[in-house]
Amino acid sequence: MIASVRGEVLEIALDHTVIEAAGIGYRLNVTPATLSTLTRGEETRLYTAMIVREDSMTLFGFADTEARDLFGLLQTVSGVGPRLAMAVLAVLEPEALRKALAESNVAALTRVPGIGKRGAERMVVELRDKVNLVPVQAGPPGAATPVITPVRDQVVEALTGLGFPAKQAEQAIDSVLAEQPAADTSIGLRAALNLLGKNR
Repeated sequence: MIASVRGEVLEIALDHTVIEAAGIGYRLNVTPATLSTLTRGEETRLYTAMIVREDSMTLFGFADTEARDLFGLLQTVSGVGPRLAMAVLAVLEPEALRKALAESNVAALTRVPGIGKRGAERMVVELRDKVNLVPVQAGPPGAATPVITPVRDQVVEALTGLGFPAKQAEQAIDSVLAEQPAADTSIGLRAALNLLGKNR
């Protein structure tokens, strides 16, 4: 079992990357969020899951062990294979997936191509209690710890409504709340917009 691959990024495609480790180029299927963290020519480490079939051996790469463990957990649901598990993680990042399962949010799960209402309901029933057993990945040292508050949720909702990607919106308001924990929604929204404007 190959548990991780560290080396130079040789290739970045729409749904995969090639990383050279010890002279061998490994093709890893990854989500768009993971792809966005990679730069061709730079060294990286991805945690991997290896799926062996009669006619193929496929490596799936993840930025952290939490995403890899959730990938494995998703496949314990009847009808969910590696491709569908990757599609879930492409649409819902680990924190959003945990929240959707904990709150029985079928609508969030059906945003994933290939998952209908019945499949989403089955996922909720089978994974709601198991998802909390997967360890949460700590952020890198010095990273702002997300504070889940009504203000944060409202600002993220407002920013995504304005067309900003959810991940970008979350990072912006997390930075604002790290500096101004007492900020209300309007102050938080203005500061986050200001921050996102500078980064554009």
